Amino acid sequence: MFLFRNEKVRAAIISKTMQKKILFINAAHPIMSKTLTEAGFICELDEKSTKGEIEKKLSDYQGVVMRSRISVDKQFIDAGRHLDFIAREGVGLEHIDTDYAEECGITVFISPEGSRDTVGEHAVGMLLNLLNHINRADRQVRNGEWLREENRATELKGKTIGIIGYGNMGTSFARKISGFEVKCLVYDKYKENYGDEYAEESTLRRIFAEADIVTLHIPYEEDNHHFVNAGFLRAFTKNIYLINTARGLVLETQALTDALKSGKVLGAGLDVLEYEESSFSEVKFADLPEPFHYLIEAENVVLAPHIAGWSFESKEKHGRVLAGKILEMFGG
Repeated sequence: MFLFRNEKVRAAIISKTMQKKILFINAAHPIMSKTLTEAGFICELDEKSTKGEIEKKLSDYQGVVMRSRISVDKQFIDAGRHLDFIAREGVGLEHIDTDYAEECGITVFISPEGSRDTVGEHAVGMLLNLLNHINRADRQVRNGEWLREENRATELKGKTIGIIGYGNMGTSFARKISGFEVKCLVYDKYKENYGDEYAEESTLRRIFAEADIVTLHIPYEEDNHHFVNAGFLRAFTKNIYLINTARGLVLETQALTDALKSGKVLGAGLDVLEYEESSFSEVKFADLPEPFHYLIEAENVVLAPHIAGWSFESKEKHGRVLAGKILEMFGG
């Protein structure tokens, strides 16, 4: 049957001999299984089986819904002899061999539309936190310190913000920050003619020359590994604030800590960390590299555990978006 994966006869054979079953490797919002069940799919949840255990039964399913707990490699894809699609709840595809999936005729769905609003809001929140010293002031008051002059804020109004990446997340951030009377310059190497009423299309050179603030909204792929490095940070004319709600590996942590120490970066808001790719659950906290320990001690750094896209509303939106994409292509 595997040999027929890209042939029309395959679809005809499968539609007559097996029901449309979807395996949820991670629990999605109930609206997703409800929508797909009403459309005739059988939805089954398995959050506990190992990768090997799932591979043994994967040939029974037409589709898989997942986040990131299992690596979808060649072995996994070959085990899914009848797979038509893999639906990734969220954005990142680092753990899915998309090239091999495409070669095998398997559609890979993602749902960036589901979390764009909460990511945009989170990036704005991190920036306001930094400029107003909210985390630091909160800790000080709880410790009995009443330091006003030391926590004098910097206003957003009149600042120039460089937005790197102008997909779902970058455009959401631009819309939400526009009410603060800032100028947004946007650079996206994957697009052309993408400027709009919220952000002006720009070159990196211009962003380096004019930006007071930089926010990252680019995907992780090989070409973007350490996209922000020492040379990138040195290129800015001004000292800047930096926000990363994209992926940890697009930012070189050592370069960032060096720039924080020198004052080139005035403050950083990081929802994602380079070291999370090795999994905090598998590495002892004390064994993480020195740059990480600098970040957790720095008063001008705000950290979060990759929750920018993690809202109650986004959970439902992801479910609705993925269900819609699946039904549009395979519902009939």
